[in-house]
Amino acid sequence: MAKSIVKEGFSNIQEMYDALSEINRINSKKNKTMRAFCQVYGCQQNQADMERIKGMLKMAGYEFTDTPENADIIAVNTCAVREGAEMRVLGNVGAFKKIKEKNPDLIICICGCMMQEEQVVLKIKKSFYYVDIVFGTHNLERFPSLLLKKLNGQKRVFEVLSESKEIPEGLPVLREDGAKAKVTIMYGCNNFCSYCIVPYTRGRERSRKPEEIIKEIKEIANKGYKEVTLMGQNVNSYGNDFEGGEKGKNFALLLREINKIPGIERIRFISSHPKDFSQDTIDAIAECEHICKHIHLAMQSGSSKILKAMNRKYDKEGFLALCRSIKEKIPDIALTTDIIVGFPGETEEDFEETLDVIKKVRFDGIFSFIFSPRVGTPASKMEDNATKEEKQAHFEKLLLVQNEITYEKTSALVGKTLKVLAEEESKEKEGYLTGHTDTFKIVHFEGDKSLIGQIVNVKITKARTWYAVGEIVK
Repeated sequence: MAKSIVKEGFSNIQEMYDALSEINRINSKKNKTMRAFCQVYGCQQNQADMERIKGMLKMAGYEFTDTPENADIIAVNTCAVREGAEMRVLGNVGAFKKIKEKNPDLIICICGCMMQEEQVVLKIKKSFYYVDIVFGTHNLERFPSLLLKKLNGQKRVFEVLSESKEIPEGLPVLREDGAKAKVTIMYGCNNFCSYCIVPYTRGRERSRKPEEIIKEIKEIANKGYKEVTLMGQNVNSYGNDFEGGEKGKNFALLLREINKIPGIERIRFISSHPKDFSQDTIDAIAECEHICKHIHLAMQSGSSKILKAMNRKYDKEGFLALCRSIKEKIPDIALTTDIIVGFPGETEEDFEETLDVIKKVRFDGIFSFIFSPRVGTPASKMEDNATKEEKQAHFEKLLLVQNEITYEKTSALVGKTLKVLAEEESKEKEGYLTGHTDTFKIVHFEGDKSLIGQIVNVKITKARTWYAVGEIVK
């Protein structure tokens, strides 16, 4: 594959490990078990970042607790995608004030996407005086050095970078899911959809070297993981920042290389932008046995007018043509999507266009949201004449149409025996396990927890809208 722009010899990594060693030395002198409470908001990329934060804390000598009252350090990784999530984060951080009053030695650390917003950082400095450490999305590897500064007596430590051109490799990671692993293949986004804050909080697209990704996945396979999810804000543009090579082909090449790794039985990826979904990628999914036959393809709207206002760079017919192309090449594919209801300027006719696409494509499932303006994005300044009641009515109608389709697709599984990755004990029924099929259908089935991490044959016996129930076939 083409040469990456990522530079060698990232000096912060050695500094990170030196800091972790010194923190561990400091903690070992204390007559107690040092504990960390970790809280994460938002997307799977944020969850992957938290796995690295936990990996650092583990190396620094911390154990983990589910209650902030028992913690010596609280680490919160934030999300800036929706204003409501931002308000919840600040509300929860506010609740830590009383805990710190009882335990003045408690260290409170806030990081992630929200910290890339200048107004949020200023608010924390002024109103959340009990927060000790703040850093953003571009200097995750600096966390141990910032923590060490705090432990050495610095009152408050703030370090937020506006961008990062280098990708640090070799960060420790603590994966708690024994069945599935998340692997980031790229950071940032170049698309600037008019409603999205991500390019401002995550920066421009930066791809990891393929050899580093392969190395990490081989290590994951050696630890017994069966499934890996490749992550990026737009995985389809992976490698477009490499020197040389043909744009649009690098992601498909990466998929084919990962498909060869022994032990990895399932490969998934998120997120996919329709404008960059190439025929090479479609062919790779069709031809590689370990790539799951499920694609999450974020449509956002079925109206060409609204798609243009969103700056999505495709129209309704282009999206439908892509879906047809995918289904022709991979007939058993499952498609899911994202839809925003009530985008500024959306009329009844625009909404009907979205329903038309849903009926034609027949998605297996959707993630739908009522539009929430984010300060700093072009969409937040667009004129919006629709009422909350109108948007809510459209939202409910959308779900009604999609739920009927989803139930039909789930019902079609009854009587079939499918391979299901046992992922966790069921939260619905004692003695049951929960897992996903290759096509990302949720299945509950009776089984011992010793099966977690294994792929088992399950005959589907009952169907609900969003999940199926089955029994193991030995």
